[in-house]
Amino acid sequence: MERLTYLNNGNAAYINSLYEAYQHDPGSIEFGWQKFFEGFDFGATEDSSTISAATDTTLTKEINVLNLINGYRMRGHLFAKTNPVRERRRHLPGKDLASFGLNDADLDTVFKAGAEIGLGAATLRDIRQLLEETYCGPIGVEYKYAGNPGKHTWFQDKMEAVRNKPRFSVEEKKRILNKLTQAVVFETFLQTKFLGQKRFSLEGGETLIPALDLLIEKGAGTGMSAFIIGMGHRGRLNVLANILGKPYKEIFEEFQGKTQQHDSTFSGDVKYHLGYSNDVTTVSGKPVHLSVCANPSHLEAVNAVVEGITRSKADFKYKGDYSRIVPILLHGDSSIAGQGVVYEVLQMEKLDGYHTGGTIHIVINNQVGFTTDYKDARSSTYCTDLAKIVSAPVFHVNGDDVEALGHVIGLAIDYRQTFHGDVFIDLLCYRKYGHNESDEPRFTQPLLYKSIDSHPNPKEIYVQKLFAENAIQKEYAMEIDTSFKAALQSYLDEAKAVESIEVTRPLYQNAWQGLRKANETDLEEAPDTAVSAEMIEEIGNGLTTLPKDKTFLKKIEKLFDGRQKMVQETKVFDWAMGELLAYGSLLKEGYPVRVSGEDVKRGTFSHRHATAAIIDSGEEFVPLNHVGATEKFNIYNSLLSEYGVLGFEYGYASANPNALVVWEAQYGDFLNTGQVIVDQYVTSAEAKWQLGNGLVMLLPHGYEGAGPEHTSARIERFMDLCANNNIQLVNCTTPANFFHVLRRQLHRDFRIPLIVFAPKSLLRHPLCVSPVSEFTQGHFHKLIDDTNVTSTEVKRVLFCSGKVYYDLLQRQQENKHQDVAIVRIEQLYPTPFKQMQQVKEKYATATEFIWVQEEPENMGAWPYLCRKLRNSDLNLQVIARPEASSPATGFSKQHAAEQLEIVNRAFEPIN
Repeated sequence: MERLTYLNNGNAAYINSLYEAYQHDPGSIEFGWQKFFEGFDFGATEDSSTISAATDTTLTKEINVLNLINGYRMRGHLFAKTNPVRERRRHLPGKDLASFGLNDADLDTVFKAGAEIGLGAATLRDIRQLLEETYCGPIGVEYKYAGNPGKHTWFQDKMEAVRNKPRFSVEEKKRILNKLTQAVVFETFLQTKFLGQKRFSLEGGETLIPALDLLIEKGAGTGMSAFIIGMGHRGRLNVLANILGKPYKEIFEEFQGKTQQHDSTFSGDVKYHLGYSNDVTTVSGKPVHLSVCANPSHLEAVNAVVEGITRSKADFKYKGDYSRIVPILLHGDSSIAGQGVVYEVLQMEKLDGYHTGGTIHIVINNQVGFTTDYKDARSSTYCTDLAKIVSAPVFHVNGDDVEALGHVIGLAIDYRQTFHGDVFIDLLCYRKYGHNESDEPRFTQPLLYKSIDSHPNPKEIYVQKLFAENAIQKEYAMEIDTSFKAALQSYLDEAKAVESIEVTRPLYQNAWQGLRKANETDLEEAPDTAVSAEMIEEIGNGLTTLPKDKTFLKKIEKLFDGRQKMVQETKVFDWAMGELLAYGSLLKEGYPVRVSGEDVKRGTFSHRHATAAIIDSGEEFVPLNHVGATEKFNIYNSLLSEYGVLGFEYGYASANPNALVVWEAQYGDFLNTGQVIVDQYVTSAEAKWQLGNGLVMLLPHGYEGAGPEHTSARIERFMDLCANNNIQLVNCTTPANFFHVLRRQLHRDFRIPLIVFAPKSLLRHPLCVSPVSEFTQGHFHKLIDDTNVTSTEVKRVLFCSGKVYYDLLQRQQENKHQDVAIVRIEQLYPTPFKQMQQVKEKYATATEFIWVQEEPENMGAWPYLCRKLRNSDLNLQVIARPEASSPATGFSKQHAAEQLEIVNRAFEPIN
């Protein structure tokens, strides 16, 4: 075995220096050396010469034994008996005595080094036996890479004292057997009654169910009140039924293809994607909340959502006490190793804006992906090697040993509650069938499945163990098996007797109490979102006042002086002030506000400056927390992630619909890497799972010569996803309208995601400003008509959205085109078609109605409008860039020519 230690066998001078330090102050050296030298002094005679003389023989061996101990602690996991159906790979060097400079002749020699593992002076045989049982049994542990010596000691004290052997009472063992029986019988019942139907069974990994039961029971004992679970489809039905208490009858109804009574916008999802929440009471009488989050087939996508939900509940329900709530993520071995979002979410563990007090990760490691063997699925030794990036410990456990798994669960909870960090459990098991129950796994893993076919299930193994211990009688095991089967049959009979699934619980409860699903009429209305002039002034003064006893960058002071003039003199506000005033007004009304994303504090385009750095200390001053509001404004620069962070904020918003939760992309097209969250959650969760969400997404968009990667937020993609009022898309052209649409998000009794195609150059455009009167009166305008023309003189009407309006406006004003009206569509979806029709009727003398956009003709809003307006009275024509495969040119002159062509065509002579 490699010398994984600070020791060197021949370094007598080093040993002498340690001994001298020990004699001066025993506490100055490591505990193991303290005990070693205590034993050495105890055994030394009065006429012993020096410690150096002893190093040639006895001391060298003592050092070798310490090396042996350290070797087991560091690499023992490589030799643990953790795989129930396969021989483990061979790892060199091994753990034979010769690798440590020892041999069989030393086995009965007494070594003082035994004090390092709590044995005191002990024979090498006893020392090795303890190490074998602790580190090379059904549990393997990786923890020595953690840089904190206190963690090393914690693990060693917890594991070596009991040799990593579980200690459960007879009653606890019966509880384990009951849960294991439920897990096994449930799967076999489904296989028998619904032969051939996909269910992605847990068979081979059924010990997960008693493990989760123990986790909840023990966690509740440490003060945990809520458990938020994210998982893929493997074993989900078993977890829903036997952990969360989802009625078996309801699950059987889903297998029969029965549907809920619902409105036409609810499309539903397959049963192994559905979520469920329940309040249950543990065996010890403690009430806890359990939740399994809905998840698409995109494995690991739910991880970020779970973390966001957990953080949101911790912030608002548990007042920042992370010990009260825990996220639990169940992974597959292939997905945890292969999906990049796992890395993104793991990197959040210690970040101020995203940490949740530690996640308990459990990998259902059935050693194969869909058909891909583990050797083709990763380069790393373990699928859990990602844990090392945050120094999270990993327990590898044999999935056949339910008590060993239960022991590890206890250690994982204690670690999480003690160190407030992530911990991983690698549950080595197998998959009885193929990827689903109709697949043939022997096409690709014939040898593995030859072993699996003859392997007893975990319940059979545990029952035999309990018989051997005389913990139970055979009749007990048969009775719980028989009675549970009978109960399942009864629930199935009930399920067969009903026509449709009865909805027994309200959709909007707990944090969503008082909210509801929106209807068509709701979305036609425009709630009053104006605030008083006094509130604007109060918020504005708070926003623009820097503390006089702090030192700030001169540019910041100048910026705040300019903003103060807006408040006190001009009464005209730019985009940044419009946004900050919206946040401030919501805070004063009692709504929390959270903003997150890459560089959001300053803003990608250096416009927001929601925080100001104090030069002398490096601290941040947050003006919005000094506007006289009771709620706090939280803004976080995120890690460089879209997929993970967007999922986190979606989860955060779902758990607290009464907070304004904003995620901003650095550039709109950077959302590409977060598209899974958009497709699977933001735009479709309400239709699939009846889950609302009020998340706000800010996506910078605009054709300004920045090239193909910093131009388009891909409006066309969002509009392709629009249906049944599932999302709101806006492309505002004034700070006041942006102010109102942000406030509108919380001033209605329903929640729909809001996507804002945010400006870039307009942030400083001299015309893109709003007078205070537009903040103190009215509401959000979905459409803004042209006030510069007389309707009877108009021959052409240009409909447009966003920044292109100002290009068109400039030409209209410069050339005094009174015959061309420019109408802004501020809300792209739900599209204000009725108002557009009213505009057409108003301009009765117009002969041309044209949609103008900067995007290529196959992008932007036009493809959607073309489809929706075919055969309608509007019959729009289009002016746009030519169809293209790339959103924009990278050549500045070509961009300028294309932009000029759009404007020229919009104002070409009218026939």
